[in-house]
Amino acid sequence: MKIKAILDLLEEMAPLAYAEDFDNVGLLVGDADADATGVLVCHDALENVIEEAISRQCNLVVCFHPILFSGIKKITGKNYVERAILKAIKNDIAIYAVHTALDNHQQGVNKIFCDALGLLNTKVLVPKQNFIQKLVTYTIPENAAKLRNALFEAGAGKIGNYEDCSFNSQGIGTYMGNENSNPEIGARFEFVEAPEIKIEITFEKHLQGKILKALFQNHVYEEVAYEIYQLQNNHQNIGLGMIGEFETALTETEFLQLVKKNMQTGGIRHSAFIGKNIKKVAVLGGSGSFAIRNAITAGADAFLTADLKYHKFYEAENKLLLADIGHFESERYTKNYIVDYLTKKIPNFAIILSEENTNPVKYF
Repeated sequence: MKIKAILDLLEEMAPLAYAEDFDNVGLLVGDADADATGVLVCHDALENVIEEAISRQCNLVVCFHPILFSGIKKITGKNYVERAILKAIKNDIAIYAVHTALDNHQQGVNKIFCDALGLLNTKVLVPKQNFIQKLVTYTIPENAAKLRNALFEAGAGKIGNYEDCSFNSQGIGTYMGNENSNPEIGARFEFVEAPEIKIEITFEKHLQGKILKALFQNHVYEEVAYEIYQLQNNHQNIGLGMIGEFETALTETEFLQLVKKNMQTGGIRHSAFIGKNIKKVAVLGGSGSFAIRNAITAGADAFLTADLKYHKFYEAENKLLLADIGHFESERYTKNYIVDYLTKKIPNFAIILSEENTNPVKYF
């Protein structure tokens, strides 16, 4: 099996197009065309993790956080990033990062977070913006069903819990071909008025290439008339954070005890208690201070995230319980999820969960 085949599976699990613009996801180091010997899944691809991959004969390391995040001009081994990269390159080990591609996925980091707490009825907290496009095209009635089905098959027409969504209207199209034309209806230099179906269908923007390929391959016209629009609609199933609810409300103390136990954190920094039972909970794995207002607007009784600065706790405004459970802790089950996913996809291949604890924060 080639490394690329495994990368394709990872792309299915967490499409790279879902990642935030600031992020650095995908294959960071290595040759995708090399034969894969084993996969080591970790949280951070540090030097000790690369050494673990070597000892366990894995030449692909799948990490959550990208070891290469910002620009790098030299690789001399002077810091932990460069040492990890050098060791990987010297030992022909590929490194692939998922990060916000999995953060934004409906079944990704924050759904895993919610499941660990037992939250029900979950939905995205901060929907992804500028990710939905609309295709508008025109064809003869006899071609409409075939064309629609091809577009559906390419991934268009999915809205929330519904598939194969489109809007179709009837009208009259006009055209006249020149000496180089070969019209489906009529002849060169003939003015034609023909019944047409206008098809409108939405799709996620990273699918544009597939959608256009399906359009051109299944349309009967010599010249395909189409338009693509960027929509302002938020994508309700892709985005950062999630909000869910407990079946039975907990006191604030009971809630924090549950979080501490289930997320295995060494300590929780939180805002002042406000004497409010906790039923509805927002979560955002990793650094999530930007979403405090989203959690309040969504009616959350508590918001769990990490990396909160001193003044951010004031933003709770006595409207919810704000808690920082630690960056690593809020994402701790992500690597288990990746291992489970790959094991189901390629059950007879070595998929190994790293035993290295890469959390840089210790509790005294």
